[in-house]
Amino acid sequence: MIGKEILHKMKEKVGLSSCSAETGKGKSKMSKHVTHGYHLVKGKSYHDMEDYVFAQFKKVDDNELGLFAIFDGHLSHEVPDYLRSHLFENILNEPDFWTETECAIRRAYRITDETILEKAVDLGKGGSTAVTAILINCKKLVVANVGDSRAVICKKGVAKQLSIDHEPSKEREVIEDRGGFVSTFPGDVPRVDGRLAVARAFGDKSLKEHLSSEPDVSMEMIDDDTEFIILASDGVWKVMTNQEAVDCIMNVKDARAAAKQLTEEALTRKSTDDISCIVVRF
Repeated sequence: MIGKEILHKMKEKVGLSSCSAETGKGKSKMSKHVTHGYHLVKGKSYHDMEDYVFAQFKKVDDNELGLFAIFDGHLSHEVPDYLRSHLFENILNEPDFWTETECAIRRAYRITDETILEKAVDLGKGGSTAVTAILINCKKLVVANVGDSRAVICKKGVAKQLSIDHEPSKEREVIEDRGGFVSTFPGDVPRVDGRLAVARAFGDKSLKEHLSSEPDVSMEMIDDDTEFIILASDGVWKVMTNQEAVDCIMNVKDARAAAKQLTEEALTRKSTDDISCIVVRF
């Protein structure tokens, strides 16, 4: 039991979490009042937990980066686990990360996806969504995403979505141009080739001809009006709006407690999916 507790603490310290470590927290060394917390809850499905979280402040020369991500796997825990271990490393290894950040992120997303497809024998046939947020020196936030995991910022109590939900119904024309189709059969959810409910994702080798891994990227400056950001998987967003999520944790000052409250509210609202949430407070 002692060994398991030590392992849990080690994973919590570096911000690596799957079902084995469901909660964690950390804080900036550059700005002590900037803190983060995360919380994960396994859904009611019979498969293993497929949500993975990365949350860590990292010193790079004279700069500090806050690195935050939600990876929501489908038919796979290997792909989101691979992303958790490699995506930020690939982004930061891009030579023009500091000068052309958006281009560097796009290229790293592409290279990472190509590697996942090459490793399909080991990583399996599944895939993963991703939403990443890089906080540069506590002043600038760069968000990128593929799929339906979402990033939301709260300024003066108002929610603003920073990511794009990549739904098959919204990208039908692009999917059809690639030779695929969007169908609601079986069920009532639009799916790529009748199989996948997101239009962009990492992996999914069998669908890749009809599926994109190109991220949408946005930038937001952190100012005195900024209160917090939320990153969460669709287990949250299926049951509440952006503003409802913001209102839910508005008065919870501890970031980890806020992340836990948001997951518990999603469960109260009958979310059955895996739920993962990161809150960064300013």
